[in-house]
Amino acid sequence: MRTDIAQPVRLADYRAPDFLIDRVHLNVTLAGAQTRVEARLEIRRNLKGRAGAPLVLDGDELDVLSVTLDGREMSLETCARPDRLTIADVPDSFTLVTETQLDPAANTKLMGLYRSGSAYCTQCEAEGFRRITYFLDRPDVLSVYTTRIEGDRVETPVLLGNGNLVETGEIEGTSRHFAIWHDPWPKPAYLFALVGGDLALVEDEFTTRSGRRVALGVYVEHGKEARAGYAMDALKRSMKWDEDAFGREYDLDIFNIVAVSDFNMGAMENKGLNIFNDKYVLALPQTATDTDYAHIEGVIAHEYFHNWTGNRITCRDWFQLCLKEGLTVFRDQAFSGDQRSRAVKRIMDVRTLRTAQFPEDAGPLAHNVRPETYLEINNFYTPTVYEKGAEIIRMLKLIIGDEAFRRGMDLYFERCDGTAAVVEDFIECFAETSGRDLTHFKRWYTQAGTPRLTVQCDYDESARTLTLDFTQATEPTNGQPDKEPLLIPIALGLIDETGAAFELDSKGATSAELARGVFELTGASRRIVFEDIDRRPIPSLMRGFSAPVNLDTSLSDADLLVLLAHDKDTFNRWQASQTCATRWMLRAVDAIRNGGTPDDASQYAAALDAVLAAFENDPAFTAQAVILPSESDMAREVGRNVDPDAIFYARKILRSAIGKALSGRLRHVYDGLAPSGAYSPDAASAGRRALRNAALDLIAAGAPAEGAALASAQFRGANNMTDQIGALAVLSHLPGEARETALDSFFRAHAVDALVIDKWFALQAMIPEPETLERVRGLMSHHAFSMNNPNRLRALIGSFANGNPTRFNAPDGSGYDLLVETVLEMDSRNPQVAARLLAAFRSWRSLEPGRRAVAESALQRVSAKASLSPDVRDIVQRSLGG
Repeated sequence: MRTDIAQPVRLADYRAPDFLIDRVHLNVTLAGAQTRVEARLEIRRNLKGRAGAPLVLDGDELDVLSVTLDGREMSLETCARPDRLTIADVPDSFTLVTETQLDPAANTKLMGLYRSGSAYCTQCEAEGFRRITYFLDRPDVLSVYTTRIEGDRVETPVLLGNGNLVETGEIEGTSRHFAIWHDPWPKPAYLFALVGGDLALVEDEFTTRSGRRVALGVYVEHGKEARAGYAMDALKRSMKWDEDAFGREYDLDIFNIVAVSDFNMGAMENKGLNIFNDKYVLALPQTATDTDYAHIEGVIAHEYFHNWTGNRITCRDWFQLCLKEGLTVFRDQAFSGDQRSRAVKRIMDVRTLRTAQFPEDAGPLAHNVRPETYLEINNFYTPTVYEKGAEIIRMLKLIIGDEAFRRGMDLYFERCDGTAAVVEDFIECFAETSGRDLTHFKRWYTQAGTPRLTVQCDYDESARTLTLDFTQATEPTNGQPDKEPLLIPIALGLIDETGAAFELDSKGATSAELARGVFELTGASRRIVFEDIDRRPIPSLMRGFSAPVNLDTSLSDADLLVLLAHDKDTFNRWQASQTCATRWMLRAVDAIRNGGTPDDASQYAAALDAVLAAFENDPAFTAQAVILPSESDMAREVGRNVDPDAIFYARKILRSAIGKALSGRLRHVYDGLAPSGAYSPDAASAGRRALRNAALDLIAAGAPAEGAALASAQFRGANNMTDQIGALAVLSHLPGEARETALDSFFRAHAVDALVIDKWFALQAMIPEPETLERVRGLMSHHAFSMNNPNRLRALIGSFANGNPTRFNAPDGSGYDLLVETVLEMDSRNPQVAARLLAAFRSWRSLEPGRRAVAESALQRVSAKASLSPDVRDIVQRSLGG
């Protein structure tokens, strides 16, 4: 394991590579601990590089056997180290051949070439290729790859690589065979992939709009072929959608997906050979929930869309990571919205943004969407780069309009195809097609933190005017004490108490703003006065969540209830419900901390009753509307001196109050949505199941005995995993024999299915009871638990640290102790996973003083360890502010 102290990498220090590698010929011999890789590189000096510079190639823990330059053998003692190959005097153009030996089974970092089960597979983003062979392992070196893979016919009957298959054959006199793959499209090393193993193939084909037939393959473990059908269907729908929505056609003859059980990330977009965490491929009604199906659809689409936004156009350096990831998240969100419900998809995307990215922006790990410096690039695959990066693209489209945005995307694909681009290349395309100066807009890429938008609303009945005063401010973040105003698009409308809309008229706004209902805040403040308003209006602000901001308004609870009942913007109807619940719980938190009694919640419950009464109109939206803000949401709203226990009890009290007040309505909804017929993962059916399970949760909160009986019956009778796990989730919060019986039954029924058992571990880790820590420690000794499998570790320890705020943040620090122990143990095995687990401390500075001190002490214990990996050292130092 690397334990050297990483030096900062700075965007300002970027320089072009001294050499370029035009063609790469790899000969990979898969042979267990004696796996060998011969790399023949056709290299030339880069005219944009430094004249006379030595050749320096990256390596990482490499065991080198030989190095030759233009046929001349080089001295390994003078040129080769495990982490670097340096040759001082080289010609302007030459061929370098290296041979390295690997032990994939010993590679527990799961970066480079490793084994997942019996299969060989790779993960090279961001810097994994250097663990296979010496290379200029940076994204701005684009090469054409030809890969010969050799393996045992029995152990590895399937040999897969990037691009198109050009040759296969047997090696005479042996039990071995080979396959040669050629990718004609230049790509960086991080997109290299190979797979060798005994895998089952699910085949299909897709005909592109130009008439080319593309062979499609999804490779899975034998016996799991039936679970790959939905992934294949999602792939074909993604290919068609990208042609229709963005004019992008697939450019190879073959597209393969391989599902593996040991994977650090979700999936990887390697050119023509996507490698997936199997949780984002495998699904049957009896093993996968509606959420799993939606994730499979979204992740399959995301990785496929990378073929253009990430592969054909890649990023010049890792600081530009958002250029491929944020843009591709935007594209996969649009795809899923078109496949399902745009409004509900938008709500769910904002939930994710607020849960994962907003806390990151508010804590010590805050960073720009395009960072300016990093110590370990693996730690910047973050919600800020992905989700906030997508929000920036969405704002850009809103600001310049659909037509200019599509023309800008077309120009980007045309101009930057085959290049390693930067954010400026991307934005310039839209500046040209829209005719707008987007310099101010680009601050979203260079300024960390979530802006707070405050809106004061004043209606003057006699003057028939509504005055809206907008102000923005962003809190300081590490390295950025002073913040500049951002360009914030504000989509708004005005309605009266019946829901009737007002025509927008203001001398202080442009005709385009009034016509589109999208107003731009470019400075610290702006006043807009709407005229000819003949009755009191209620502003519907930030429709569709038009910018990633925290919103404070002077709207009353009564105003919010009107919006909940009548606003035509579905997102703002949901937001009104969330804001009402948040305000109630904030008051309850104060009451609990001060020994008082929370307010009566009947008014809010009555509003939800009205929403539930019309549940048949849109069950999916209704489900979202009645799910209360999470404990993490509330912690974000409290902001400082957070007491997780007070938040937990405030939310528990409100859930109970709603469950009791609406018991009859909830039971009517629950019974009315009883399943009939076969399971289908379509959006409408999923929405009905989501609402039924949300109703069950509230019934149990108000009447635990009734809820337990209903949940137990649903658990026993469910014909799909969504309903079974929904029932088990309700039971998991109700102590008693029914819970333990159901948990035991669930494990026995699914013991051989790793992805389902991950759910079993996760549910128990999130039980909000004092005994949960002991339960989690006991589960770590369970025969089904493994520290070496990232999915299993995330299911148990990750769920405890990120999904159980009251127990992870136990005042005595016992929850922190568990995480620290796990991180330190994992650091030597898999630094990436260890670092991501440690990021659960991202909001420690917002805790109340007692917990804050204990959390800081826990982080200092990690920091004090001498042999930390660069991954973990980076997270702990930034968390502590060092």
